[in-house]
Amino acid sequence: MDEDRSILSRPAPPPDRTVHYGGEPDQLAEVRFGGAASAARPLVLFIHGGFWRPQIDRSHSAATTAALAAAGWTVATVEYRRVPGQPELTLQDVQSALRSVPSLIERPAAGVLLVGHSAGGHLALWAATKGNPELAGVLALAPVADLRLALERNLGDGAAAKFLGAPRSRDDLDPRRLDAPQIATTIVHGVEDAIVPLALAESYQAAHPRTRLVRVGGAGHFALIDPFTSAWPVVLQELGALSSRATSRSPSP
Repeated sequence: MDEDRSILSRPAPPPDRTVHYGGEPDQLAEVRFGGAASAARPLVLFIHGGFWRPQIDRSHSAATTAALAAAGWTVATVEYRRVPGQPELTLQDVQSALRSVPSLIERPAAGVLLVGHSAGGHLALWAATKGNPELAGVLALAPVADLRLALERNLGDGAAAKFLGAPRSRDDLDPRRLDAPQIATTIVHGVEDAIVPLALAESYQAAHPRTRLVRVGGAGHFALIDPFTSAWPVVLQELGALSSRATSRSPSP
């Protein structure tokens, strides 16, 4: 199917605040507040996609995160270093953002939900295994959930190979081959996704069967981050379900 990519360049209001979790130019997060409704919900940390490429940054997810804020979620869009062949820089930034960003903003009291799309979904699934105590759940949208399969299929014109550099066999960075997350984890994936095929999510779930996998019929890769599509309500529903689990486990004040 032809992919509608208009969400990547759609105008959006500027963020309400920008916070810095480190001294590098890309170590920042753009915050959009979700209004009164967000007070009872976890903070959403959003990791954008783009096959880990340096030329694709947080601006491509502005319309998505603005829509999440309009739906009542306080969202911090995490920027991170994207240097081909130096994946450790990217992973260090994700970990640093998880540790630091929640304390830098006015935040809900019900923990943190990590949401990532595409390569951002890969990073979210990787982070889910690292034992961050504030992380209450992960929602991976069309994630690159199996790096070995991404390499075999040459997805994104060799995007995984460029991200990893040498050596390319890095099971320690591959969510499919890491231990299963000990927190609630949901994958939403479009059945018609030709950019990151559903097979990667199915491979991940086969290894980690406690993961919830939601297949969205008729949806491609970008439909999951586009509020004008029929897939968007599914994303909001699954985010709400993770939020309900998080708040039900939070201690009473």
